[in-house]
Amino acid sequence: MTNKRNYAKELERLIEGLGGRTPTLLLHACCAPCSSASLEYLAKHFSISLLYYNPNISPIEEYEKRLYELRRLVRELSVEHTVSLVPCEYRGEDFVRMARGLEGEAEGGRRCRACYRLRLEEAARAAKERGLEYFTTTLTISPLKNAAAINRIGEELAEKYGVKHLPSDFKKKDGYKRSIELSKEYGLYRQDYCGCVYSKRERDRRNKERTDKLAGNP
Repeated sequence: MTNKRNYAKELERLIEGLGGRTPTLLLHACCAPCSSASLEYLAKHFSISLLYYNPNISPIEEYEKRLYELRRLVRELSVEHTVSLVPCEYRGEDFVRMARGLEGEAEGGRRCRACYRLRLEEAARAAKERGLEYFTTTLTISPLKNAAAINRIGEELAEKYGVKHLPSDFKKKDGYKRSIELSKEYGLYRQDYCGCVYSKRERDRRNKERTDKLAGNP
């Protein structure tokens, strides 16, 4: 039986091996709250280019609201090394194409894994184009995201694009708890669904069930 990998420990060992060097990192950012604790940790050791590529988010007003909060966080968060935003336009059609045929999949299933790949591939491509040494994503800070699947996809894309993938499980060592603390400290907007129409539909379903239960409806 294969031992379960500890990606947080792998990242710690990698950082210990840097010897004081500050490599460049392309960090895919899904939102400001998830980026907060990830940036606080990573910017001690890396010079970071932050990519907000999230074609899954809809409607466009939600996308722009999350982008505004990310920009504000980058301006206000005190970090040791450089953090800059990489220009990226909204490309909702990328997600629509990716999700075709996967519309009926449950949350956390094949559609979500395809979405991880979509966003990580753009991160790997951008890192390659910009000559950056590493790429990774803030997605692993969420308790609802499969960190092992995300890291496996990252490693596959590292081979494809010739850019090193930075292992991560940012939720470990109270990373998720720290993201909540920083969200409160900076007054960040915390969304209550992942971003896509399917996660929004699931959110609405759960809310209706909760309302019906409180109202005593069958």
